[in-house]
Amino acid sequence: MLASLAAVLLLALPADPETAAVEAAIDRMHAAASAADGPTYFAQFTADARFIGTDATEHWPLADFRAYAEPYFARGRGWAYVPRDRVVTIAPIDCRCVAWFDEKLTNSAYGDLRGSGVLRLTDDGWKIEQYVLSLSVPNDRAGRVVEVIAAPAE
Repeated sequence: MLASLAAVLLLALPADPETAAVEAAIDRMHAAASAADGPTYFAQFTADARFIGTDATEHWPLADFRAYAEPYFARGRGWAYVPRDRVVTIAPIDCRCVAWFDEKLTNSAYGDLRGSGVLRLTDDGWKIEQYVLSLSVPNDRAGRVVEVIAAPAE
């Protein structure tokens, strides 16, 4: 529900048609993840896309990410990241066929995160070529986080 509300709010903001089309692709991805709608979710990516998650091991080609995510979607379990403060840039080159973005996200389990990525304009519209999800760690707490990560696993 939060992702749907966020999508409505983001779409309500005035944007030029090109930027609005890029934002719509990103919003469809978030809404489909929240609804555990695998077919719609993966349709937002290029065939050679990469998903880079918060864990150091999560650097997946799309086929590997699909293999990871589809069992969750099949059980009706998605994930809701509510976007806000998104910035989209469309490459100022003749084709205007590449865009990149960054956004702040909120998730009920992880709190505030960041998302960023690259989209490519295809014959089927804007598709996500790379998505990067990252945790937001305040600088004054980064040292403690590094210590936890470096400590031997229990």
